[in-house]
Amino acid sequence: MKKTLTMIAAGLMMLTACDKEPKFCVEGTIEGAKDSMLYFIQSSLDGVQKLDSVKLKEDGTFSFKATAPNGAPEFYALQVGEHLVNFAVDSTETITIKAKLPTMEKAYTIAGNESSQKIKEISLMQQQVQAQMVEIERNEDMYPGDQVDSIKSILNAYKERMKQEYIYAEPKSAAAYYAVCQSLTDLQGTFQLFNPLTDRNDVKCYATVATAWDGNYPDAPRTKQLCNMAIKGMDNTAPPQQRVMEVDEEKVSETGIIDITLPDINSQLHSVTELKGKVALIDFTAYSAEESKERMRQLRTLYEKYHAQGFEIFQISLDEDIHFWKFSCENLPWVCVHETDGSATKIYNVTNLPTFFLVNRANEIVVRSDFMEGTLEENIQKLL
Repeated sequence: MKKTLTMIAAGLMMLTACDKEPKFCVEGTIEGAKDSMLYFIQSSLDGVQKLDSVKLKEDGTFSFKATAPNGAPEFYALQVGEHLVNFAVDSTETITIKAKLPTMEKAYTIAGNESSQKIKEISLMQQQVQAQMVEIERNEDMYPGDQVDSIKSILNAYKERMKQEYIYAEPKSAAAYYAVCQSLTDLQGTFQLFNPLTDRNDVKCYATVATAWDGNYPDAPRTKQLCNMAIKGMDNTAPPQQRVMEVDEEKVSETGIIDITLPDINSQLHSVTELKGKVALIDFTAYSAEESKERMRQLRTLYEKYHAQGFEIFQISLDEDIHFWKFSCENLPWVCVHETDGSATKIYNVTNLPTFFLVNRANEIVVRSDFMEGTLEENIQKLL
């Protein structure tokens, strides 16, 4: 009996200790949402995690509690159906949100910390920009080139505002992190507004926030993420330089390949070093070229014939019209990426299109199209 009481007492002590963990609270009302499920979500680096939920009553009131972030801001959201309100939490504060369906994400009030208010500002501007892009894309009276120019102008103005008002103004804030890491969605899909892996100007934005977070939250996983992205972006977008290197004689034959990382139509990044173990064609092209349609047909024949034996194509588009590129390569079976800043063409010294390189299974460039002897198929067969 005495032993049992001791175990119960120990359990109560553990429960008491758990209850003493620092908590934050998010509360408020969602009007016009009777019988709807309200989900309380954490947007972590590991993905979206549902923390709690409640079925709303007629008055729409709700209250959630969760363990407070440890040492750095974290990001959360309230969701009803497709409606979402994003906010940040720094410590043990109480966040108060009042909204009404069906305009929950557009006409809500939020109080509790300054970053959440700024995130609201960013979210509303983001929704406006996305709506403008979709309207332009659906405008059949506009030429494709004019559509692209209009969208570029809107995005450039939006990015500049993000830089000046949120990123450079207070880079250590949760709002700065939210601004630099945000994604937008148009009719073509989702893409990163700031992409440090392909744009050197975007690297500066990531580096600014990374430096501020490293000074204020050095042990936070998000700080490590920002720093890694900034460092990799600096490497990817650095202008090519001639370097004299001392190497062991045994390694002279291991020429390797200069790595480049570029996004596909879904903003997923692909690297040429991922091709190691395969015979690969690194192909610089433009789908808008007159001969492109016939050339794609020929490449598809080669791909279907030799892919099962380890042949892969890494195709890099230099089309200025990014929407035309997405449409052109949507149904191609190989890796299709897009270059926007000219860094890859400089690294590989590409001056005319199409230009391609054949790579062996050791990830070494074997031949450039300008100097290739025999047909492309013959050279692929030799490497397989």
